[in-house]
Amino acid sequence: MVKNGVKNAETVDHKISKILITQPKPETDKSPYFELARKYSVQLDFHPFIRLDGISAKEFRKQKIEITSFTAVIFTSRNAIDHFFRICEEMKVSISQDTKYFCVTEAVALYLQKFILYRKRKVFYGADGSNKSMLDVINKHKENEKFLYPSSENQQDNEIVNWLKAHN
Repeated sequence: MVKNGVKNAETVDHKISKILITQPKPETDKSPYFELARKYSVQLDFHPFIRLDGISAKEFRKQKIEITSFTAVIFTSRNAIDHFFRICEEMKVSISQDTKYFCVTEAVALYLQKFILYRKRKVFYGADGSNKSMLDVINKHKENEKFLYPSSENQQDNEIVNWLKAHN
């Protein structure tokens, strides 16, 4: 019952002791999750709900895509980077030093350091983490580039694919 704009019910303080985070556990202790856990004395359970399984090199070869014929690669996630370089390793394909990489965010771009020598003139990313800002960067550097966009099957009809169809 509401009386004079104030609820007339008992308030019960529930102390949260566990938090489920639906992502993989961070590799370093510098994650903000661990700072929150220490600050509020809560237990964190990391359990990724989504798992991406990459295709095998054999399945990739059936698509008849020649990775070395591309001069630029577009990445929208760390998973895309992991699976791209895994396929390259399985197929024993070496990527040219001149290949340009376009990433949706700076965090994704920095993740490339695990796989390539990171140079600012080779790695580009959008200003605000949106596909539109990344496409603006791609538009500035698209001269004579042939783009490869590694993505999952259900990502085949989005603005990046539509842009590639219109500009390639």
